[in-house]
Formats: sequence, C-alpha cells, structure tokens
Amino acid sequence: MDDIRLARAFLLRVAEPPAGALGGFVDSVGPVAAAAAIRAGEVPDGVREETVARKDFEQAEADLVAARHCGARLVVPEDDEWPGWPLLALANALRGGKRWAAPPVALWVRGPARLDEALHRAVAVVGARSATSYGEHVATEFGHGLAGAGITVVSGAAFGIDGAAHRGALHAGGTTVAVLACGVDRFYPAGHSAMLGRIAATGAVLSEYPPGTPPAKHRFLVRNRLIAALASGTVVVEAGIRSGARNTASSTAQLGKPLVAVPGPVTSAMSLGCHDLLRAGTATLASTLDEVMEAVGQIGDLAPRPESPTRPTDGLGDQALRVHEALDPRRFREAEVVSAGAGVPLERVRALLTELELLGLAASGEEGWRRCARG
Repeated sequence: MDDIRLARAFLLRVAEPPAGALGGFVDSVGPVAAAAAIRAGEVPDGVREETVARKDFEQAEADLVAARHCGARLVVPEDDEWPGWPLLALANALRGGKRWAAPPVALWVRGPARLDEALHRAVAVVGARSATSYGEHVATEFGHGLAGAGITVVSGAAFGIDGAAHRGALHAGGTTVAVLACGVDRFYPAGHSAMLGRIAATGAVLSEYPPGTPPAKHRFLVRNRLIAALASGTVVVEAGIRSGARNTASSTAQLGKPLVAVPGPVTSAMSLGCHDLLRAGTATLASTLDEVMEAVGQIGDLAPRPESPTRPTDGLGDQALRVHEALDPRRFREAEVVSAGAGVPLERVRALLTELELLGLAASGEEGWRRCARG
C-alpha cells in the first residue's frame, strides 16, 4: 500500500487538476505503473500533455512528510474511507464529455473525520464573498440546522457565505468539511485560520493540491467541482450574476445533483445570481431549512406546508357569507333588511341566520339580528 500512496502523491504533483487523461491512464494500468511510465516518458499523448511540464518533480516523499507534519494524510481510492459514491458523479460526467469533471487522483485530508462517513449525508452551502448581513444570517442558520440534523456541511472556507455556513455547523457541534484551492498545510484565507483550525480539529480540511501549493484563481474554479461532487446537493445563499458560487451551482446542475437557491431582495446585487438560477429553472427555491432538507435530503424529508391564518367565517357558503356581511356588528337589523342587503331570498335568509347564530356568528334580539364574533 505504501508504493500506491507514494505513486499517487507523485501523480498529484505531476499534473495540474483536472487531469482527465491521467486519471483514465491510472484506472487502466494502476497508479504505480502509471507513475513509472510518466517518469520514462512512455505515455499516451493526452497524458504527456498533462504531465510533461512536471514529470521530473520528484517530491512525493517530501509531500507525505510535509503532510504528516501538519497532521494531514493522503486518502487514495484504495482506502476504505475513499468517498467513491459521491465522486462517481464526476466520473460519469467525464465519460459524458465534460472534461472539467475529472475525478481527483487522491485527496490530502487534514482532520479526524472519515470521508466515507462524513460525506454519506452532506450538503454544500456556498455563496458570495461580499455577502450581506442577510446572507450571512441565512447561511449561519442553515449551517447550524443541517449540522444539528446530522448532515455534514461542505463549503470552501471563503469569506462571506462559506465562512458563515462553516461557523454555523461548528456552533452546532456538527461536522463540516472545507475544500481548499491550495495545500492543506496553509490555511487560506489567512483571516479564517482559526476557523479552519477548528474544522481540522473536528471535521476535515481537504484538497487535491500537494502541500505547499499556493492558491490561484483557476484553482478556485477547479476546486468548486469537488464541492459540488462531494455533497448530495448544493444550496446557493447569495451569488452575484458572475461568481464562483454560480460556477459551483453550474457544476452541481451538470452533475445531476439537486440545486437550491435562496431568494433575496430584488434590489440586492448579491441575490441576482440566485434569482437568475430560479428564473431559468436551474434551481428550486428554498426559504427555510425544512425546504432545503426536502430538496437535497433523503426520501421522506418533506417540508411542512405553511399554514394560512384561519377566519371564523371559513367554511361558510357563498350565501351565508353574504348574509353575514349584511349584518351590522353594532346594531340589530330586521331579516327583511338583511335580505335586501345580501340579495338573498327572505326565506333563505331566515334559515341562514339561524345557522349563523348556532355558529356564534350572529345574535338575535327583539329588534332583529346583528353580527358577532364566534363565541
């Protein structure tokens, strides 16, 4: 097993993700043979294109040592904890021609959570870095509620919505997973170092980038496919019309996983992306935790329907309502006056007035009838 782990550490260093040709080659010949072939330069053209620039980077042992120093480990597909079921969506998408969807060769993981267990029930919560107070409140509440229900919260540890979702999950004492666009030995953004330290102590911080790899703009976009794949579905709390959260949302939809968007004020630029996803029919709307659970949870996680306020006159027929409205709450009226006001025949009015009195909606007196509250 050591030679497999060493080979996959080399493969993670030698190609910039997503490396679909390399992944297919590894599946075909195995990681050890694939690593040897790359070193010898005896690989198919597609693999050569992905690896030629770094084929002489022999840092696998150093990467494994660096990982151990920061409390991380390399999880490979040969391990029992490999999240094979969630990542199958990437493999299927790659076979369908989506080159961006290549599964990772292995994952660097920092934290005690086993990936297979943590990602058995998981929901991604993502959104804008420049989030509003409304968005951060919603993300915190969703993160807290999901974690409290035993569901792992997956996000990217960025400022704004990501951080709020992670903090909500941590406050609930649940499991949260942060997917980084750099090595797990360096917490990014630096302003979230304390939060990432808490995640690494109780959940998992993971990346497909070797230790020491700095963050880069393209790596955030590549990282987003992992967030989308590792979760059962994705909730977009706030997103600009062009944003990384929209990229994660697009990946989620293309992987065939549930996508949920939270509506916001029509005047907020941070909700334009969510509204566009809803208008296009790409995402379903969710405004409560129950609705999120219904959209991305297991079968049977149905949200209760909102109850409308009841009125004393609920259940009355058309004529009964008209008679009730023709009554005055402050003074009595004769049945003939009520009949004319309601436009209902007098014989029918007399019968309905009796029914209304039994329901507590009308009262009789010497001078006629008046309207009253039930009871």
